[in-house]
Amino acid sequence: MAMTRKTQSGSEKSIDFILTWPNASKVMLAGTFNNWNYRTAAMKKQKDNTWRKTLSLKPGRYEYKYVVDGRWIMDPNNNNRARNSVGSENSVIEVK
Repeated sequence: MAMTRKTQSGSEKSIDFILTWPNASKVMLAGTFNNWNYRTAAMKKQKDNTWRKTLSLKPGRYEYKYVVDGRWIMDPNNNNRARNSVGSENSVIEVK
């Protein structure tokens, strides 16, 4: 689930990406905000067994997926989706 947390400098907003996947050993975040390069967005496991990554994003529409132990998955808590060029779907967040 992606959540807007607070406004930062300029028009950027802090967006918390949170995934509950207790048995994962590694979770990454990939999307249009980082050119789908999941290596640049490692998520950190929290004490409550959720995984979290905060990004500063400008207003706009972003598509994303989580990479859980090497497997690409959609956000299970976000029903906003878009078809992609490989015949599957991506999760979508709109930052206002």
